[in-house]
Amino acid sequence: MTPVQEFFTIEKPGSARHTVKMSRFLSFAIPVRSADEARAIVKQYQNQYHDSRHVCWAYMLGPERLEWQLNDNGEPSGTAGKPILGQINSREVTDVLVVVVRYFGGIKLGTPGLIAAYKEAASLALDDAGRKLCVRKLQLSIQFGYETADSVMKIIKNKNIEIADKRFDNLCGATILYPMNLDEEVRGRLSKIEGIMMEEPNESNS
Repeated sequence: MTPVQEFFTIEKPGSARHTVKMSRFLSFAIPVRSADEARAIVKQYQNQYHDSRHVCWAYMLGPERLEWQLNDNGEPSGTAGKPILGQINSREVTDVLVVVVRYFGGIKLGTPGLIAAYKEAASLALDDAGRKLCVRKLQLSIQFGYETADSVMKIIKNKNIEIADKRFDNLCGATILYPMNLDEEVRGRLSKIEGIMMEEPNESNS
C-alpha cells in the first residue's frame, strides 16, 4: 500500500457559538498530533467548562485518517460525538480535535435536534479554523567531505528540498527535508557522491 503523500488539516485553531432553543453550544477546533494530546486538551476543556451540562468531542489523527475517537459525554448515544466526527470527515481533515460544550437551556431538543445542533456547532468551528494542504516530508541527515560540498549543494538546492541546517568544516554536514515521494530520487543522486554518509531518513513533524 502506497503511503499517503498529502493530507488536509486545519489552518489554525477555530471557535464558534451556536444557540438552539436556549441551549448554548460553544465549539472549538484544535490541532493535535496524538491521542494523548487530544485527551489532555479534552480534560482542560472539561475543567474550564465544569459548569456546563456536556463536553462532547471527536478527533481524527494521522495522514491515513485511521485513528479516531468520539465521546457523547452523557448525551444520548450517537447524538453528539458522531455528528462532530461527521463534520471532520466531511472536510477530510486530520490531526484535529473538535470539542463542543453545551449549556442546557431548559428545553429538550430531541434526538434529531441534538444531532443537528452538534453538527452545526462543529461545522462552525471547523469553518473558523480553515483548511490547509500538508505534504508529508522526510528528514535526512548527511555528512560529506569539504571537497564534495559543491556537488552535494547542487543536488540539495533543488526547489523541492529544504535545508534545515548545514555546516562546512573538514567534515561537512546538512539536514534536509523533502517530499516523501522524492526519497528514492534524492538518496539515489546523493549516493553517487564519493564518501557521503547518510542516516536513515525519518518522517518530519514540522
